[in-house]
Amino acid sequence: MSPAPTDPSHRRRLVALIAAGIVLLLLAGVGIYGLLTGPRTTSTSTDDPKSGPTTTAPPTAPPSTPRAPRVPAVPRSADPETFAQGVASTLYAWDTASGLWPLDYTSAILAVGDPSGDEQAGLASDVAAYLPHRDAWIELRQYATSQHLTIDTAYVPDAWAHAIEQAQPGQLAPGTIAVTIEGTRHREGVWNEQPVTSQHDVTFTVFVICAPTYPTCHLLRLSQLDNPLR
Repeated sequence: MSPAPTDPSHRRRLVALIAAGIVLLLLAGVGIYGLLTGPRTTSTSTDDPKSGPTTTAPPTAPPSTPRAPRVPAVPRSADPETFAQGVASTLYAWDTASGLWPLDYTSAILAVGDPSGDEQAGLASDVAAYLPHRDAWIELRQYATSQHLTIDTAYVPDAWAHAIEQAQPGQLAPGTIAVTIEGTRHREGVWNEQPVTSQHDVTFTVFVICAPTYPTCHLLRLSQLDNPLR
């Protein structure tokens, strides 16, 4: 056997061939690894070096649906005076610009009426007398008129004791009581693009029924406005 060639050029070609083989093996390994792992989602290989890295805009939230206007509810209470004040405040709390109608506000008062239903029709008539009728409501809506009540005093009138004495046995259910409200009605609106306000003293009596007939108070009737029991 002849000795191994010692030609330097032959040795360089051999080293180059070996290096090329190693590079091919490495590339094949990288290709197989890429097939196994898939593309990197955070890769920036497609970024334009002149424009900087590409950013993804956050998803746009869908527009929120406006809430439908709600009529204020009468706060429930087992205390007659507290409950009567809640009725009075709710009765006077309305806003013509809310999109609601007088019947919507009437329903909030009727919701706390006597569960027996004996006074429901009379109560509905009482409430209607305190709210603007439909045509007046439409007129007031042009001026974005709203209203609320501030209560000065709430008390059981002396005349109620006389009413109990004169009542026939069984005529008044246990826990029936009258509470007279004295306060100020406030109205706000817009006239010729200028805000306007007005105040008016009001007084009326709220007739409620509480314990022992019911665990919490319910509304029976309302007196005529400015014609309360004293």
